[in-house]
Formats: sequence, C-alpha cells, structure tokens
Amino acid sequence: MRIGLFVTCLTDTLFPDTGKAVVAVLEHLGHQVDFPAAQTCCGQMHFNTGYRREAVPMARGYVAAFAGYEAVVTPSASCASMVREYFPALAAEAGDGTLARAVAEVAPRTHELSVFLADVLGVTDLGAYFPHRVTYHPSCHSLRMLRVGDAPLRLLRAVRGLDLADLPEAEIASVTGISAAAVESLTARAMSSLRAELRTTDG
Repeated sequence: MRIGLFVTCLTDTLFPDTGKAVVAVLEHLGHQVDFPAAQTCCGQMHFNTGYRREAVPMARGYVAAFAGYEAVVTPSASCASMVREYFPALAAEAGDGTLARAVAEVAPRTHELSVFLADVLGVTDLGAYFPHRVTYHPSCHSLRMLRVGDAPLRLLRAVRGLDLADLPEAEIASVTGISAAAVESLTARAMSSLRAELRTTDG
C-alpha cells in the first residue's frame, strides 16, 4: 500500500524520532511510505482559537499534498480528528465545493496510527519487545472524536515483556494542547493535581 505520512507540527519539531518510528513500522509491514514535502499544519490551533477562516488554506494544502495516497497515517489523534471531523465543516463554511469534494475523498483515508494498524490492517503483533512497566493514558481526541476504542491497548498487549498497568480514571482529559494550556491553565493545574493524586494512590 502507498501511504502518505502526515507527521504533524508537534512530531516534526519536538519528537522527530516518533515520525521515523512510524515509517519504520509501516515499512516493516511491507508498505511504501512517502513524506509529501508540501504538507503543513492542519490548522487545528487556528480552528480551536476561533480563526476558522485562517484554517481553510491549510485544509486546501492538506488535501493537495495527500491526494492520490491509498492511506494517510499520522501519530496524532488530535490532528487526525481535525482532518476527519472538522475539514468538512471548514469546506462548508467557506462555500468551497471543490474543497468539500477533495476533503470527502481524503479525510476518510486519514488514520491515526494505532487505528490504522489494529483496525485497518488487522495487525497487533509487530514483534516488539519492551521489558518495562507502562500505562496508557488516552487523549481527549482519541476518546471523544476518533473513538479509537481499545486499538492502542491491543497493540500494547501484544508487546513481549511489557507490564501494562491500569491507569485509574484514565478517561480524565489531559489538557496538553497549546491553546487549551493557555486558555484553561487553572483547569490544567487542577487536573494535573488529580492525576498525581491518583498515581500516588495506585502506587
């Protein structure tokens, strides 16, 4: 399968090794992975802070960059949510029929990595080995927008040597987005305190 990697701003600038790992996993499974150099931000920060019109050119850029790929894969649930859930709304608000048609073609083929592996490809055992104790904290967008379900957990449970610990109150949101952290700082501090208390209680 010919796959376009949507690396996202955050991964590209702060966690580039994550992007490299996504490519390694997909190529290990026998797929051709391309990185369209024309890709930019998905416009989520603009959209979330009320600059919806400013996000429209980014939607246009996205569909142009990833047209023709059998699948687009990203390690970010929030960016996948922006494409799948909000690009159609942006196209409608802009009154742009061409963009709407392009979004209707590309958005359904855009997948968050764990969903692509576990649900689209039907692969959970990647031959991974990681002899450490870890837990999984689902993100807001993965829970409420993409509804990824247990795809990440199925992948983790297949990792040899992994000690997967339950996280109490795992569905409590993590306020880590740039705009959310700026606007909801008090909420973020309160939730961080609660998560720390839960970790202490859980041992």
